[in-house]
Amino acid sequence: MAAAPRDVPRRGLFIGGGWREPSLGRRLPVVNPATETTIGDVPAATAEDVELAVAAAREAFRRDGGRHWSCASGAVRAKFLRAIAAKIKEKKSDLALLETLDSGKPLDEANADMDDVAACFEYYADLAEAFDGKQRLPISLPMENFKSYALKEPIGVVGLITPWNYPLLMATWKVAPALAAGCTAVLKPSELASLTCLELGAICIEIGLPPGVLNIITGLGPEAGAPLASHPHVDKVAFTGSTETGKRVMTAAAQMVKPVSLELGGKSPLIVFDDIDNIDNAVEWAMFGIFANGGQVCSATSRILVHEKIAKQFLDRLVAWAKHIKISDPLEEGCRLGSVVSEGQYEKIKKFISTARNEGATILYGGARPQHLRRGFFIEPTIITDVSTSMQIWREEVFGPVVCVKEFSTESEAVELANDTHYGLAGGVISNDPEICERLTKAIQAGIIWINCSQPCFVQAPWGGNKRSGFGRELGEWGLDNYMTVKQVTKYCSDEPWGWYQPPSKL
Repeated sequence: MAAAPRDVPRRGLFIGGGWREPSLGRRLPVVNPATETTIGDVPAATAEDVELAVAAAREAFRRDGGRHWSCASGAVRAKFLRAIAAKIKEKKSDLALLETLDSGKPLDEANADMDDVAACFEYYADLAEAFDGKQRLPISLPMENFKSYALKEPIGVVGLITPWNYPLLMATWKVAPALAAGCTAVLKPSELASLTCLELGAICIEIGLPPGVLNIITGLGPEAGAPLASHPHVDKVAFTGSTETGKRVMTAAAQMVKPVSLELGGKSPLIVFDDIDNIDNAVEWAMFGIFANGGQVCSATSRILVHEKIAKQFLDRLVAWAKHIKISDPLEEGCRLGSVVSEGQYEKIKKFISTARNEGATILYGGARPQHLRRGFFIEPTIITDVSTSMQIWREEVFGPVVCVKEFSTESEAVELANDTHYGLAGGVISNDPEICERLTKAIQAGIIWINCSQPCFVQAPWGGNKRSGFGRELGEWGLDNYMTVKQVTKYCSDEPWGWYQPPSKL
């Protein structure tokens, strides 16, 4: 087992390039969800602190006419992003350990997350550098006496509100492209898992990021997140989290007519056809789609639709594989299922399972605390069958290691069941028939489609959903565009008068 640090770093709010204690002096406890012990605390910001952070970001955006950041070349910003990536790599072990202690995820997963964090900063450094050569590209016009081009400019000060399931990684998905675009930012991570985001502030100090370019405030949503979303000097809000909170963010931003991008909940389907050669391969992808990160994944394929011809065999293998998942303290070697993030989340998941049972569903496997773990917010991988489409467990996002399995008989039935949801983040199809895969790629109403897999995520590819899963896209070049505004520039290139009006008569 890896050793826990003697002390979790005690940080303030990261505002204007330095540390500041919260205005009211309040702090929130940090609880290790695998042991239920308090391991530190984080600042509890209020609207007054948000005001200071936004002012610092605004000053950094405008400083010297933007020469140091917003109007600097992409190559200048790329240098800082690469320096952040290098520090992430250097501190990978410490950051991964903090992430595990804070969120309960297995240490192996946290290490992989840190690799992805570094890769994301590097990717957007490359895009920032390449961007310099893509400005002022000419626009073809039908009139020769005009020349036109488009400029992409940073949108301004952005508020970034991020969740607890991948604390530093989800923050990076927003911070890296925002900074690459030339924006300045105020990051507000979830109060349930903020430690590594605060360490990002320490890294910014180490690499000499210009003061105020990135500010990090921690605290409760109503006290810190809401004032950030509604602040009149925040030019855009990017939010990842629940659909209900997303609605509130959107309402607050609407009062200022400011743009938002939202990555919200999901109830993604995984459709398994009977033409597959290897059921175990399909089962492993199904498990990865719902049990990785404890099922605390917005895109989790939590509804499995399996063809009736192979349903029994599939379920038998799914249960057999689930029984062999190592559930343990997340610091133990080989752990594949740690705790969920908090007591509140733990109780919420248990209530979902209890309601499913009361509504007539069958808890085929799991559904309880693992017997060998007496404390910590641990839940067995849970497989639920005999589910009707009206049940809560089928329709609502659980955000835990809980999967529903339902049979289908025809392709059209599978598509209908897959799309019978308010959500539209992701979906998957497992089949050896390329024509089936092609048809379902078009038929499933979601922003992300996986074929013969579930949950692969690459920084180069767009990420985002439809319907109540939100709008806007992160990652790839789309992620950079999220933080840009487009300006048209058109020049009249003739010495001849325009000639629309008759000139006044000469005396």
